[in-house]
Amino acid sequence: MSAFHRLLGRIKLQMQGKHHVAGWSMLPEEAVAFIRSRGKQVLTFLGYSGSGYEDEMGMLKIARGVLVGFEPGRTLVNMGVTSVGVGAIYSLAKSMKFETSGVVTTVALEYPEDVSNSVDHICFIKDKQWGGYLPGSGELSPTSRAMVDCSDILVAIGGNEVTRDELMEGRKLGTLIRYFPAEMNHEAALRRARHRGLPPPESFFGSMKDLNDD
Repeated sequence: MSAFHRLLGRIKLQMQGKHHVAGWSMLPEEAVAFIRSRGKQVLTFLGYSGSGYEDEMGMLKIARGVLVGFEPGRTLVNMGVTSVGVGAIYSLAKSMKFETSGVVTTVALEYPEDVSNSVDHICFIKDKQWGGYLPGSGELSPTSRAMVDCSDILVAIGGNEVTRDELMEGRKLGTLIRYFPAEMNHEAALRRARHRGLPPPESFFGSMKDLNDD
């Protein structure tokens, strides 16, 4: 997709006027500085996004169980901006009176319809990929760098490669980590494999086993 499509996405979000956008093309350190300026403990949820959950209600039950352990007035709930998959927690968090934020690549501007209406503050990170490690390196992409560095607590409910990479980096930094196993949506996972010309997945529990094997 071209820069033109991202510009259109930006215009659509501006016209909606539902979010405070802290920056449209931020560096990781700029996003971290903004999120820290909210003066709250940052609780970040990670997990499946586009592939969704086989049991979304079960995922939300886990999230609620985590959220009740925090005070809304002192906690900022952070995720990756989109409403799908783990992003469904945004609506739950808002119903429980939490302030919310999102850290996401500028690639997401190509899909403005996927941005959750329940995210208060958005940090678009100048990046060419969705997250995880940069190809052929042990360095996080700018989006994942910002996500990890702004977080006091990382809670993963299932998750694939990007979640795994962010948890690995968080663990290196001594960030508090919690992981709950969860299956991705089976149909979406099979469709993804077919699209990539890959065999069906051996497991629907994502890439988190790689973290345990590390």
